[in-house]
Amino acid sequence: MSPETPTVLRCAGRAVAHYTTRPDLAPDHSPRPYLHPVTTLGGRPVTETVPEDHRHHLGAGVAVPDVDGRNFWGGRTFVRGRGSVELDNHGVQRHDGFKLCDPDGFVEELTWTAGGERLLREHRTVAAVALTDSAWALDLTFSLTNVAGRDLSIGSPATNGRPGAAYGGFFWRAPLEATPPVVFGADADGEEAVHGVRSDWVALAGEGWTLVFAGATARTREDPWFVRAAEYPGVGSSLAYGERLAVADGETFVRRVVTVVADGRLDRDGAAALVRKAVAS
Repeated sequence: MSPETPTVLRCAGRAVAHYTTRPDLAPDHSPRPYLHPVTTLGGRPVTETVPEDHRHHLGAGVAVPDVDGRNFWGGRTFVRGRGSVELDNHGVQRHDGFKLCDPDGFVEELTWTAGGERLLREHRTVAAVALTDSAWALDLTFSLTNVAGRDLSIGSPATNGRPGAAYGGFFWRAPLEATPPVVFGADADGEEAVHGVRSDWVALAGEGWTLVFAGATARTREDPWFVRAAEYPGVGSSLAYGERLAVADGETFVRRVVTVVADGRLDRDGAAALVRKAVAS
């Protein structure tokens, strides 16, 4: 397999996701592996990459805007007292290889580098899990180890002075449609009600599709959700919501997010039922 050939994930006999390991992107996009296109079992695309509104959004994957001042998200960097500015501080998530690569999933090793320095080593596991004849789940776990030889910390625009912008961690960019997706959680409705809140799961329901994002471990569920719908459709976790996440030299932290990918528009009970099945799988 050449570096440019995407890895194809299959579920229930269908191709449901393509994974690009070494994208040919400008440095200010913070090049990194990503999943796109991801589709429902019925073939409807539910990811977007390099959209006009945010050219550094890359399907579904892991992205962090501030690792000790280095940008692994792409685009501008929010600096306290200066706002969003263009900086030459972008990093790269380098695909080192697959330890396992099957039709329904893979185990990958990566190195996060910036400015010629190795900062983090990542062990990533991705699996496609069948749920029903109209829904499947993408199970993504990332384990990050500090290999810099010194203590690091992870931040976000929120910890750097921009309220409400605590993005960084798992992130899924959904396609822009004529109208924003409907947003709801386990016990709340609307973007404002679920953004920045700790919840077992949150959902986006668009034109003929629903995505339900669930923290699949107790530690993952401690991270508030970052949710956008009106400006653009996207959901992610917040590794650094109210304060920076300290990562001591040699320390490892792990997060696991399971995303239900369903045809049609689910209601709250339907979403909750599929989340229970997906997390238990």
